[in-house]
Amino acid sequence: MELFRDANVDWMGKAKYFVALSLTLLAIGWISILRNGGMRYGIDFRGGTLVYVRFSGLPPIDKIRAGLQSAGLGNSTIQQISDISNPESKNDVVIGLEQRGQGDESLDAGKQAILDVLHKTFGADASGKPDFNSITPSTLAAILVQNDPLSLRTTAGDRYNQLAQRLIDARDRDHGGIVTNFDELKNVDGATPAVLSSLKSQLSLGNFTIRNVDVVGPKVGGQLRRQAILATLYALGGMLVYIAFRFEWVYGAAAVIAVFHDVLITLGFFSLFHYEISLTVIAALLTLVGYSMNDTIVIFDRVRENLRLMRRESFSEIVNRSINQTLSRTILTSGLTFLTVLVLYVMGGEVLRAFSFAMVVGVVVGTYSSFGIAAPIVVLWNRFNGRRGATMRAGSAANKRMVAAARR
Repeated sequence: MELFRDANVDWMGKAKYFVALSLTLLAIGWISILRNGGMRYGIDFRGGTLVYVRFSGLPPIDKIRAGLQSAGLGNSTIQQISDISNPESKNDVVIGLEQRGQGDESLDAGKQAILDVLHKTFGADASGKPDFNSITPSTLAAILVQNDPLSLRTTAGDRYNQLAQRLIDARDRDHGGIVTNFDELKNVDGATPAVLSSLKSQLSLGNFTIRNVDVVGPKVGGQLRRQAILATLYALGGMLVYIAFRFEWVYGAAAVIAVFHDVLITLGFFSLFHYEISLTVIAALLTLVGYSMNDTIVIFDRVRENLRLMRRESFSEIVNRSINQTLSRTILTSGLTFLTVLVLYVMGGEVLRAFSFAMVVGVVVGTYSSFGIAAPIVVLWNRFNGRRGATMRAGSAANKRMVAAARR
């Protein structure tokens, strides 16, 4: 399918508008970065603790923040999760705490500090009963064995171990990790009225549960940050060498400048929308580098073909023709890719949100930079090189005339 069969757009005549747009986006993004004191790095890079918490209802963000501040943890970050594909996620928050101090002990202390704040802020059962929403299968099995609601006596051990595991699985799988009423477990195999009655008498139901805890040391985070930067630079360097060998060095330089442009604008958008840089974002940026470079190479390859077929045309006209000839392919490929990553951004969940956001921005910016930044750089260089060549040729002709005149 070809959308633009006879496109005739003067792309090089509009190059100044693309450059102005890029400079504007770069300025806005990097002003935001400077005002925020730099990029926001995730726990992967800066080291610290992330605690994923699910509440029985909408999370009281203000109450959580007040509790953290009262405990001297005012520098913690609180991020509410919203995932269209998972309605239960609207009750989730991620609490992040940057590591203070050195060693694994400080990481464990950070995790425990957050847990203590949650338990203190939202309270525990006044009777001191264990919380079913936080209990482990082994602890639950021990409570069942002690009370023996099924009157199993000597054969209680294995049966109650299996029952405890089924109850915990139902809690996590069917109720998102948090149960608000023990009657919600009545369909679990073995959960008789006597068992449910025992649970009600021996356990409490807290209004939150800890879904997961991620801990990363600062040394590991620093190493990951350096490796991520090196990986990006190595990718750009390898592509520069390839394009310089495959075409000419100016083509490679233009393509790499365009890719740098894409990455810098994407980072600016990350600052504007307050997304953190994590390992998944680095993966997205590397994907963006390859995607943008591929689109640029397609245009450059058509330029090289047309240079042999259109020898009487100016170089800017050849570049315009090449972009117009590949326009249909560019729109179809980039359009479908954009729709895919847009769906991933909307429905991919919080874990992939930053990754898909980088791809959404990168696909748009990477597509227009191929014909709005990389191609004009090559045209500008060709124009400069042509003028310099013409000046050198004119100077050489003048010297010849002067020598001939002197001989006469």
